[in-house]
Amino acid sequence: MEIFKPLSFDKALALITLVLLVVGFIMVFSTTAVLAGQKYSQYAYYLIQQLLGAGAGLVLVAVIMFVRKPFYENPLLIYGLLAFSIFLLALCFVMPPVARVNRWVMFSGTRFQPSELAKISLILFLAHYLEKKRDRLREWRTLIFPIFIVALCTLLILKEPDYGTAILVFFISAVMFYLGGARLLHLGILGAAAAVFFAFFLFQASYRVERVAGFMSPDKDPLGRSYQPIQSKLAVGSGGLFGVSLGMSIQKLYFLPSAHTDFIYAIVGEEFGLLGTLTILFVFFAFLWRGLVISSRAPTPTSQLVALGLTLVIGIQALLNISVVLGLGPAKGVPLPLVSFGRSSLVCNLAAIGIILNISQRKSNERKNI
Repeated sequence: MEIFKPLSFDKALALITLVLLVVGFIMVFSTTAVLAGQKYSQYAYYLIQQLLGAGAGLVLVAVIMFVRKPFYENPLLIYGLLAFSIFLLALCFVMPPVARVNRWVMFSGTRFQPSELAKISLILFLAHYLEKKRDRLREWRTLIFPIFIVALCTLLILKEPDYGTAILVFFISAVMFYLGGARLLHLGILGAAAAVFFAFFLFQASYRVERVAGFMSPDKDPLGRSYQPIQSKLAVGSGGLFGVSLGMSIQKLYFLPSAHTDFIYAIVGEEFGLLGTLTILFVFFAFLWRGLVISSRAPTPTSQLVALGLTLVIGIQALLNISVVLGLGPAKGVPLPLVSFGRSSLVCNLAAIGIILNISQRKSNERKNI
């Protein structure tokens, strides 16, 4: 049994979210003002789009937070959202490609990236399914259906193509299987099969191989496959301890590709220095900490899994992005949650945070015997 206490949500997590949003607004404007001025004759174009996305996301947070019933445990909503996500992922392939990839669906001139929604729907589905089948998770046949769903979503994302997001989705799903109680032997077999699967797709595209080669040997082709990682590290290194000050970055002036999306953390390092990058890293660790606390205090096993899964998908994505910017891994095309420019990512991440905050208001109704 549980009780719902409105306005008892985790204030620290809400504050962390607002801090990251504000940092995102500042950095999106800083990294796009010149680009927007030249492309749209409006210096605040990208900032306005980010503000619109944040507004829609915060409305979702407000709505989700105050739903009294544990909607994230409702099978109709869970399977409906999952089916809708898979439909949108498939719909991407009949949409006109953008920059030679099929990652978006278009609605009345507005683009949406279904892979962002798929992260949430998969976590809700796995949390519900694994808890419902907990007593039979040691049997292979119990895992066939969820493995099929995860494989289908991963394959659709890979075919867009979006290799980094596909790996992230699979990894989080594997973590959910482990936390849900699946056998390590089954997870080992699944991991081995996934390694072959991802290796096959890695070598199917020469640019992916070049990214890995550029990461392994960055000095061999500094103007080609290693250009972006080198420019990223130059941006971070040139910031020193305190940075060159807000708006004074050189690398964002067409030297560092994707400066306002995947590599926005590098511009944080250039403009705010080591102190700025460490502060953002600390904020994301604080986010992980609050999410884990909320999960540990959740009143039901399903809500614990949901809160933990949603926390991890945002936290791990942030650490993955930061590791790429610092040259600790090959480029994967994964944005920095709540900070990088991108309305789909922003709205879906805020919706996920809304669910976590909703769970934080649920308390166990068990009374202690005196």
